[in-house]
Amino acid sequence: MRAQGSFRWHQDARLFAGQSEVPRAPEGQRSTFRALPATPTFDTLTALTTAISQQAPFCLSDRPLPDDIACPPGAFLTLTGGASGQPKAVRRSQASWIASFDVNADRFALTHRDSVAVLGRLSHSLSLYAVLEALHLGLDAHVLADQPPRQQAAQIATTGATILYATPTQLRLLARGAAAPLPSLRLVLCGGGALDAATRAATGRLCPHAAVHVFYGAAETSFITLADAATPEGSVGRPYPGVELRLLDAAGQPTSDVGEIWVRSPYLFDGYALGRSTETRRQDGFVTVGEMGALDDKGNLWIRGRRQRMVQVADQLVFPEAVEAVIAAHTGLPCAVLPRDDALRGQHLIAVVEGTAEAARPEEIIAQCRAALGPLAAPRRVYFRAELPLLPSGKIDLRALADGLEGRA
Repeated sequence: MRAQGSFRWHQDARLFAGQSEVPRAPEGQRSTFRALPATPTFDTLTALTTAISQQAPFCLSDRPLPDDIACPPGAFLTLTGGASGQPKAVRRSQASWIASFDVNADRFALTHRDSVAVLGRLSHSLSLYAVLEALHLGLDAHVLADQPPRQQAAQIATTGATILYATPTQLRLLARGAAAPLPSLRLVLCGGGALDAATRAATGRLCPHAAVHVFYGAAETSFITLADAATPEGSVGRPYPGVELRLLDAAGQPTSDVGEIWVRSPYLFDGYALGRSTETRRQDGFVTVGEMGALDDKGNLWIRGRRQRMVQVADQLVFPEAVEAVIAAHTGLPCAVLPRDDALRGQHLIAVVEGTAEAARPEEIIAQCRAALGPLAAPRRVYFRAELPLLPSGKIDLRALADGLEGRA
């Protein structure tokens, strides 16, 4: 008998790696922890479905895991994005994701007629979540991680997929590569980063019949907020069903101003199986991962940035994420903002934009940031790269980018 709160392969669900259907794994006896490779996709899905059928705790990883890593029955491991450091292995119960499967099924009216397209590797929790949700609820799932964006778009059109799970970067690449719009999609669920206005507009043209919902969360918390067409520009939306938010100031007291975001919900992780984070803390059933934000009077959350990325320029605290948002809105291009030591001000900022100086003039970018955020928050210099380095999650690899700019002021 299947344990309560464990993942399942619903009898109506089918699973595909590109064009190849993955056979249903036979039911088996409960087995021990399985470390599963993240590539190639067909082999990954075969191993994943075997772990599900055997009720085995598992982790999908694109790097070797220590021999002594542990995960109890009824749980599984996911890797954090590692945007500013080494990824960590997050341990959570399978029930913590199943709880949100049911919420999504109700909120988005998911039925067995729906099919899900997934663009990224399953080592990224967004992609893994999409596949497990589809299998559990009885939807078809098409994992297109091994295909280039143009072929991904063609496969979505061929299969008539109705739901797309993707990061902003994946949406941007898909929109660039697609030969034609994708009218079968009725729902786009975007996570893993802020959806800038240019990418949102490109997604609207690519998926003309799709409602776009952006969700904010973390590997440790799962869903925190959900945004829709009624959400104010720049906000990440209102709390996801079942989520309770509170903002605390530096003294740990509730604040109506910018504060550290603390979350309590049925979707929280259990702990780290590998690595640790000084930013992640627990208190009274709430968890924080060190991100800062503010709530408006209608309950919409506005993210300011991660506490560990805060920069002090002279006497002003600056969130690089806020500067990145201004640059992305002005240029429509991916970008990253990094700190540099400054003998006079303590630190100053530089920006790196994907593209060329001809496509986005540095002086205009700096002027736009000055006008929007003030002179101290504006980058002192703007550099350009043909492509920004990415993590497997699709996020910009800030550490690799900083290493590549070593010595530049």
